[in-house]
Amino acid sequence: MRTLLLSLFLFLLSGFVAQAQDLLTKRNGDELLVKVVEITSSEVKYRRADNLDGPLITVWKSDVFMIRYANGTKDVFGTNGGSSPRPAAVQPAATPTPIATPAAPAAPAVPQNPTAVTQPAAKPNPLDPTGDDATFPDGVQLSGPRLGVTYLTQGVADKIGEKVPGLSPVLSQFGWQFETRLFRMPNGVSGLLEVIPLVAGLEQGKFLPSISGILGMRGAKGLEFGVGPNLTPLGTSVVLAVGTSFRSNGINFPVNLAVVPGNGGARISLLVGFNAKTR
Repeated sequence: MRTLLLSLFLFLLSGFVAQAQDLLTKRNGDELLVKVVEITSSEVKYRRADNLDGPLITVWKSDVFMIRYANGTKDVFGTNGGSSPRPAAVQPAATPTPIATPAAPAAPAVPQNPTAVTQPAAKPNPLDPTGDDATFPDGVQLSGPRLGVTYLTQGVADKIGEKVPGLSPVLSQFGWQFETRLFRMPNGVSGLLEVIPLVAGLEQGKFLPSISGILGMRGAKGLEFGVGPNLTPLGTSVVLAVGTSFRSNGINFPVNLAVVPGNGGARISLLVGFNAKTR
């Protein structure tokens, strides 16, 4: 009998203790026996029912669905816990992505002179395939050595033999060519002035100087001709010359045939050499 009464007492005591506890139900379904200490606008503070002297526990009010108090009353919290929502970590404002502006189409290039007409490049002169003549349109000079042979026809040989006895009709020639280009036309034709001093007869022990001044023309393909005075110690005459030039590695190689008529015959000379451009 005594044991029955003791069991009944303990049952009533445990029911009383249970009634003195609060039941906290979370939104995730967890139920906790607690002793609610304080409810703020955003938090719920409580201690565990089995450790009322233990630490104070704090949860967000928004995580609590309902609290059933020991006296039978209850509080049901809305989605945001009946108050301001849980403070969230402040995130930096996202930098707006710039909107790419389509590039405007490039305007067509406008020539400096709308009326200008593009001219085709002039055909290079064989004597100047590098195009330097286009940069120096006039005043270009060519100079270099000349050597060759001269043949005296019978009448000329007899006339010269009166003053230079024992002279053979075939003479060597050594000298220098000085050439200045006076102008150059768009089609490649150039105007020339040449001065050519020569010494003949050195192989025969003779010294027969001469000098010729030739005013001539040179075509785009290098063919040239000219005419001018010829001066020697034996007299003066006129020289007629034709020729051409070959170019290799920046050097010109002229070949000319010259005829000096007079004294009952003529002097016929074949001259070769080389020259380079000077300015």
